[in-house]
Order: sequence, then structure tokens, then C-alpha cells
Amino acid sequence: MPATTLTPAIREEIGRLGRADIMVGIPSFKNAATIGYVVRAAHAGLVQYFPDLKPVLVNSDAGSPDGTQRVVVETEPPDYVESILLVRPTNRLDRVTITYPEIEGVGGKGAALRTIFEIADALQVQALVVVDSDLRSIVPEWIELLAGPILKGGYDYVAPLYARYKYDGTITNTVTYPLTRALYGHRIRQPIGGDFGVSGDLVRHYLELEDWTDDISKFGIDIWMTTSALTGGFAVCQARLGAKVHDPKDPGSDLGPMFRQVVGTILRLAAAHPDSWLSIRGSHDVPAYGFERIIDPPPLEVNAIRLLAELHGGSLTLADTWRRMLTPDNAEAVLVLAKEAGRLADAAAARLGLGGEGDTARVSTLDMAEALAAFHFPDDLWARIVYDLVIAVRRGDVPVEQLVAALVPVYFGRVGSFVIENRHLTTADAEERVERQAREFELLKPYLVERWTAGEGVPA
Repeated sequence: MPATTLTPAIREEIGRLGRADIMVGIPSFKNAATIGYVVRAAHAGLVQYFPDLKPVLVNSDAGSPDGTQRVVVETEPPDYVESILLVRPTNRLDRVTITYPEIEGVGGKGAALRTIFEIADALQVQALVVVDSDLRSIVPEWIELLAGPILKGGYDYVAPLYARYKYDGTITNTVTYPLTRALYGHRIRQPIGGDFGVSGDLVRHYLELEDWTDDISKFGIDIWMTTSALTGGFAVCQARLGAKVHDPKDPGSDLGPMFRQVVGTILRLAAAHPDSWLSIRGSHDVPAYGFERIIDPPPLEVNAIRLLAELHGGSLTLADTWRRMLTPDNAEAVLVLAKEAGRLADAAAARLGLGGEGDTARVSTLDMAEALAAFHFPDDLWARIVYDLVIAVRRGDVPVEQLVAALVPVYFGRVGSFVIENRHLTTADAEERVERQAREFELLKPYLVERWTAGEGVPA
């Protein structure tokens, strides 16, 4: 972990606060429209479920120009929350908003969280809860669900367990869940969920680690936290939070940078910690805290034609890189799929009368998926591709950033296939397809282990 970069103003604020038992951290950037609701819900959760603990709420902001920090300060005063809950807490809530310092010139979610970690450690909190600033579904109970296992059950890391629409969470469904499960043997369904609980001991562990990268200063932070908790031997559980309603993203147009940061981080960690996964076979359930909620998450429209077109477009410029990072058989299989994806995308666009990017807004995901129904990206091929990347990262002849950037179009093709395959399924039924893919990663783990132990990928 880099040396502290806390400003004198932040250190002065820490001195004023002194200490706290429980802390809620909210990283933010331009979230004025939603953060007020998140602050109210967090405040209510602290009052309702932990009235005898000394609480603090810290907003770690990137210098938002839209008044995000002002909203945090001006949200309803404590007596409003206490009057509607009929609870009088022992300690009043301290609410702080700060502009976090960048880490070696790099800002992002991870940099915001690093500041939150340092503040939590300085205040000697027993439990830290972090929630996203764009949440529309958070309720006060989330604070108890994320902090309760730490304060009452002795857990160190509480991962969220959401109900998500079948096309939401594509990076989780295709990479971080199956790979984390297969490598480390824990079925943590949302290893990059964004809302989580951390014990004071685990916060200190994070601050002692020396493997911080620029990607971790951005969206790589969540998978770094989950993986570091597992490799460090900390007690992990999950909390059933119900549906997550936030600002969802179309994977074909919005998730490229996040994919590169998250996947670059998980691959680096896998290559750096083979002793933590080489001997593990199979996986086991992770305890889940809280009642199961029967709720339908909001739908998400996905441009499936664009996803397949991106796979084909990638083959026109990245074929040589694919051949360097994948085995010959896997590279050839991807190139065949890319050619097929281009043909089907063109035919589907013609069939649906789509002449430009703007036209796709009037065509549903279902109609696109029906027009692309012949496309299929096999589970086993995808698992082998991801494992090939672990070996390629170990070899080191191609920079990790270049490897992961070259994987993005292949990921788009894999997501496109998932959308097509699950077009007629409910979200609950589509979940079984996610599980099927995760089991395929486990079944094919010997493919990775055998190559690793044989010395493949070792730099010459």
C-alpha cells in the first residue's frame, strides 16, 4: 500500500473525530441526484440498528462539480431521522465530506476507498460499511446486514448478495465470479459488488499490503479487496441485500474501461498468488446472512448486435495479439467465432432495418437476440481463454494492459452469446446458466494447473 497521502485538513478532521465504533463510507463523483437518499438510509440504519455505538459517516469525493458534497452536508438533520424511527441513539452521528487525494496522480474509486480505509483505521472502528453513491434501492437494513456479521458473528469481510437482472453484472457473471470460485474455492457470487462490510482487522491488513496498482486506484479495488481477504485467510460471508437498483450500464457501450481495470487486477493477483489456488479443488458455499428477498430487479436493454460486431471488429486488428496470448487451438476458435459474429450481426441489422447506431434504440434486446439466435460461444472455450490469460500474464512478454484490452472484444462476444442464449428465460432461470459456466471453470481448472506446474508462462 502506498504511503499515506492524507492532507493536513483530513488529518485535522480525524483528530477532531477522535475515535468511532462503526463507520459508513461513501465514495462519490457527480452523484448529487442520488447521494442524499444514500446518506439518509445509511444514517437511519446506524440509528435503528446500532444506537449504542459511536458512528461516523464519511463521504470521499473526487471533487464533484455538481454539488455532491453539499448534498451530503445539507441532507436532513439527525433529529429528523430519530423522530421517524422513534429511536434516541447514545451518540450523535458525525457526518464528514472530504475531497480525497489521488494516489501517485491517479484518482478513482480505489483512491477514494484508500482514504476511507485510512480514516477508518485512524478512528479504530470495529466495522466499516461502504455503499455506492448511486444506489436507489438501499434501505436502512443494509447497514445492519453489512455490519452485523462483523460485530455479531466475527466475520471480517461481508460481500453483497444481490438480486440482479439477467443482463446486469456481466463482468461478474463472466469473469470475477467463476474465476474467483474456481481459483480460491469460495462461491462469492458478487466479488465486485460495490457495497460491503470490512472489519477493523481487515482494514489494517489492506493498508499493509504492497501490491497496489493504478488499476486498484480505479475499479480494480473491489476484486482486490475480495481476493486479498481470501488469500489473507480472513473469514468471509455474504449478505442478502435484495435487488440492487443503481445506474446500470450496457456492457457494449459503457463497461470497457471498467472491464480492463477489474480483469487486469484479478489476473495480476492470480499470477502473483499461485500458492493460494494451485492445491484447491472444487468450491464450497459461503455463508449468507439475512432473509432471502423475493423481488424482481429492473430490466436492462442490451445492444446484442453491437456486442457481436465488436467481436468481429476486434478480429480485424487483434488477431496477432490473440495468437500470442491464447493457445493455437483457442485462438483459431475465437477467430472462427468472430467471423461468424460479423456475418450474423450484418444480417441481423439488415433484417431489422438498422442503418445506424441511433436506430438500435427502437429495437428491443429480444428482437436483436432472435435475429442472432444462431450464434453460440461455448462455456468451455471461454474458460480456457481466461486461463490462457493467467499464463500470459505470468509470461510477461505482453503488458497486462495490452492483454486485457485485446480480451475486451472477446468478452463482448461472450456476453452477446449469454444474452442470446437467455433471451426467453427468466432472471432466475438464467442464473442456472451462470452457475453452469462457473462449474465449467472448476472442471477445467486442471487445464490451468497442469500448464502452470509444467512451467508454462515462466519468463525466459
